[in-house]
Amino acid sequence: MTARQRTASGSPFEAKFGFCRAVRKGNRIIVAGTGPIGPDGKTTPGGAEEQAARCCELIIAAIEDLGGTTKDVVRTRMLLTDFADQDAVGAVHARYFGEAKPTATMAGVAWLCGADWKVEIEAEALVS
Repeated sequence: MTARQRTASGSPFEAKFGFCRAVRKGNRIIVAGTGPIGPDGKTTPGGAEEQAARCCELIIAAIEDLGGTTKDVVRTRMLLTDFADQDAVGAVHARYFGEAKPTATMAGVAWLCGADWKVEIEAEALVS
């Protein structure tokens, strides 16, 4: 039986809500919904594009910390609070994950954990 590996990103929600950024079991890495939290623990300033880029950076760091790469990403989910942000977030997604071409879902939601968050993204990877 393969042990689980975990990694954290330092988000204040990880300790508060009792979860880690990502878990690897075998060749599968699952990255939790990732909000645009900066190194200072605050929301990344800017619009949905800047926030989506920060989410992707955190996701990639977690995947790499567990031995994967962006090429291993097979699924993403993008949650948006405003329909008007879909093109900007989609373009960021393509910039970070376009080479892997994962299956993807983009959905609108009423709210996210951070009142000023415009986007949250999660991902799954299969490490070859």
